Amino acid sequence: MAIENKPGDEFDTVFSQNDSLELSSHRDYEPAQARIFKLIVIGDSNVGKTCLTYRFCGGTFLKNPEATIGVDFRERTLDLDGEIIKLQIWDTAGQERFRKSMVEHYYRSVHAVIFVYDVTSLSSFESIPEWIEECRRHSVGPMVPRIMVGNKCDLRDRREVPTSAAQRLADSYSFPLFETSAKDPAERDNVDAIFLTLAYRLKSHKPMRLKQLSESRQLWDQREREAGTCEC
Repeated sequence: MAIENKPGDEFDTVFSQNDSLELSSHRDYEPAQARIFKLIVIGDSNVGKTCLTYRFCGGTFLKNPEATIGVDFRERTLDLDGEIIKLQIWDTAGQERFRKSMVEHYYRSVHAVIFVYDVTSLSSFESIPEWIEECRRHSVGPMVPRIMVGNKCDLRDRREVPTSAAQRLADSYSFPLFETSAKDPAERDNVDAIFLTLAYRLKSHKPMRLKQLSESRQLWDQREREAGTCEC
């Protein structure tokens, strides 16, 4: 569920049924035509960051995901009103021991940030200000769009974070708030809306440089090597 913004908010989160949205696997795009934007998804461990990105990029729920080590990297290409937008989504580990060597890389040249908490875990919600502060420490500028997402809203009987409390926190930072479930197929459109909100906002921004795209590929290779040698 998308939490409605107050009237006059700059950040639009409403889309019509006619908005064009296509998976990259459904259509071939020339790289030169696509505008590329880097999104990072951050929050505590086990809040469902990987499942959210997998639902958006793959259209299904990832059962029994393993803990992210460093960074997982996914892409989805969208056709928004005839313009090709490629979202590079960096799913970051929540545990400090897995993220320490990667932190500088995934905050570099970021275009948008998604903060995720688990509505059944009060501690993950209380950590959101710490993640926001980490962004500030790594020089993520104030003009970089940010969204706050409460995941696992299908677990209604286990909810610990009231929507009203989440809305107050989001309002204090002027962030849009979404509550959704990566697991519930009925919530698929709402998961899409989270990323669409950012994609539409970023359309007016300059595309990512090709050098940065190359850097993200190199980081992916580095993550794979470290995962193979991790002794945790």
